[in-house]
Amino acid sequence: MDFTRRETLVIGGATAVAVTLPMPAMASAVDEKINEFTGGADVAEGGVELDAPEIAENGNTVPIEVSAEGASAIMVLAAGNPTPGVATFNFGPLAGAQRAKTRIRLAGTQDVVAVAKMADGSFAKTQKTVKVTIGGCGG
Repeated sequence: MDFTRRETLVIGGATAVAVTLPMPAMASAVDEKINEFTGGADVAEGGVELDAPEIAENGNTVPIEVSAEGASAIMVLAAGNPTPGVATFNFGPLAGAQRAKTRIRLAGTQDVVAVAKMADGSFAKTQKTVKVTIGGCGG
C-alpha cells in the first residue's frame, strides 16, 4: 500500500496526539487526588520519607515504605497507573510510629508520590521515580 506525503503526515500527527494525550490526563488525575486529599491546601516539599527501589525488575510487586513523623495520614499515588490512588494509611493518636510498609503494583516506569497530612493540618509531599523492567498492570 502506498501513502501520499499528506496521508503519512496525517497518520504521524494523529499517532503523536494519541501517544501524548494520556500523560497529561494521568498527571491531572494525580493532581486531582492530591487536591481531594488536601482540600486544596498548599503542599510543602519534603517532610515525608519514601523508600522505594530505583529499579524494580517486576512491576507486579514493588516494595515501598513511607513515613512522616507527626503525620495523621499518608496517601501513596502511582502517577503512571490507570488508577493512580494506591493506598491511604491513617494513624491514630496511639500509633507507635507513622510508618507503613507494603508492596504495590506499577504499570511501568513512573513516579511514586507520597503526601502526608500532619497533625497540625499542614501537608508535605515527596516523590521518587521507579524504573520498572516488566510492567505490572497488564504490561
